[in-house]
Amino acid sequence: MLSCDVCGETVASELDMNTHLIVHMENEVICPFCKLSGINYDEMCFHIETAHFEQNIPERNFEKLNAIQFENPDSKSTTLQSTMEVNSSIPSACASNFQKNSAQSLPKCGTSNCEAFHTESITESRKYLKSPEKQSGLSVVQGSIYETTYGPPECPFCGKIEGCSQDMETHVKAKHASLLETPLEDCHQPFYDCPMCGLVCTNYHILQEHVDLHLEENSFQQGMDRDQCCSDQELAQQLQQEEDRKRQSEESRQEREEFQKLQRQYGLDNSGGYKQQQLRHMEIEVIRGRMHPSEFHSRKADMMESIAIGVDDGKTKTSGIIEALHRYYQNTATDVRCVWLSTVVDHFHSSFGDKGWGCGYRNFQMLLSSLLQNDVYGDCLKGMSIPCIPKIQSMIEDAWKEGFDPQGACQLNNKLQGTKAWIGACEIYTLLTSLRVKCRIIDFHKATGPSGTHPRLFEWILNYYSSEREGNTKVVCTSKPPVYLQHQGHSRTIVGIEERKNRTLCLLIFDPGCPSREMQKLLKQDMEAGGLRQLRKSVGNLKHKQYQIVAVEGVLSPEEKVARKQASQVFTAEKIP
Repeated sequence: MLSCDVCGETVASELDMNTHLIVHMENEVICPFCKLSGINYDEMCFHIETAHFEQNIPERNFEKLNAIQFENPDSKSTTLQSTMEVNSSIPSACASNFQKNSAQSLPKCGTSNCEAFHTESITESRKYLKSPEKQSGLSVVQGSIYETTYGPPECPFCGKIEGCSQDMETHVKAKHASLLETPLEDCHQPFYDCPMCGLVCTNYHILQEHVDLHLEENSFQQGMDRDQCCSDQELAQQLQQEEDRKRQSEESRQEREEFQKLQRQYGLDNSGGYKQQQLRHMEIEVIRGRMHPSEFHSRKADMMESIAIGVDDGKTKTSGIIEALHRYYQNTATDVRCVWLSTVVDHFHSSFGDKGWGCGYRNFQMLLSSLLQNDVYGDCLKGMSIPCIPKIQSMIEDAWKEGFDPQGACQLNNKLQGTKAWIGACEIYTLLTSLRVKCRIIDFHKATGPSGTHPRLFEWILNYYSSEREGNTKVVCTSKPPVYLQHQGHSRTIVGIEERKNRTLCLLIFDPGCPSREMQKLLKQDMEAGGLRQLRKSVGNLKHKQYQIVAVEGVLSPEEKVARKQASQVFTAEKIP
């Protein structure tokens, strides 16, 4: 029985083996040692000869015998018949080509004869290999055939390329002699499986070198992976840095826009002040046909004169409201148990020149109108009239120059004239104190009632006015000035407080945003309760987070004024818990 070294199939005769090998030549050829495939038959023969040196001993014997035949045709030890018999009995894929050429001349014999001759032939071949003279001759012939067919040979163990097969043979014997040991005859050769790829090796040293190649490849791949990982980390860091820069740029842009918005909102955007805004609005009215050009020039002249002398022109003032309220509560208001009113106050509303930012200035005009009609403040306010808005801005700047409220001055860049800057409770306190008017700021910094209401604020105002109640009169006209009321974004003036029969409280408030035509409706003799809707504010109507009030309490002496100025260096408002 003969066994095919290509696929391992067993056949009964040489003829069947030749036919079987022809099928391999026509179909895909697979290496019987490492399962290499995808190459032609001649390339497979070369692969087995070079890569499986030890496993292919009989094959090499055959090639050497043929080489000797071509070199020494008269040799007695080698005949054509013995060559053909060895050729037919070598179980190697590399011998198949020779079998195909000489299959017709092979003698027919029994299987036992073939096997016996196979053993004898291999033995003779090994004996022949021991002859140095024959080996040198074999190398020359075999090298020429090798170089013509395949080009420069490459070492199957270390990959080195030599110029000819003889040099390669010398290199393999010199450098890899330990790997070329011929296994003992008639012994079962052990097989070693590669734990990484499953390749079967017949020599432990080959397996070791083969596994070392795997480890070197894995080490190289790990190094590549580390380099790729470092590259990925650097890329991620670059992307993160770029994202951070974009985010910071976007935040900076939003901050600038928000700051510019706040500057516009608080009148610090250098877009002009009261005069510029008044002229701009009047020009728009002319363009829209709502104002005649002659009226425009007349109003412009009046405004310029008012600014020049520093006195308000009175075109936004409404007087007599406190007297009208006294009549209403005395004769009509049946649901009110008692009401307390401040001293006489004139109402001032915003005009074209200060619309959107002038509420603080208008509330100061209301407060000052009450003080000017009170003899108690005649000495400190002697010779004063109701100032126009640019004049009020100038007065606050003068107070800053005296040393009042340096922190507030710094926040407003020490400049109000020519701007639309808002003012609040601190600026009102600073201005009154510089005029020697005694006052204080009370801060209601948090809600004291349900739903964000401030009942403590109402109680404080009631105590402020009710301290002068006389007898059981329903309407009490006190000598108390009005109270400046400030909350976020707006300010108003408290002119009184009413207590209803159900014990609820309502503040009476003048709003500078209410135009004169609405306030003048309160002057009618037949005023009804609905007309007071714009003045009355119950506890549920005041739900801002925080309120501040400025309450006037008398006159300061010069010494007290100096003390207040020094105290304003570290000024803090009085807080109501």
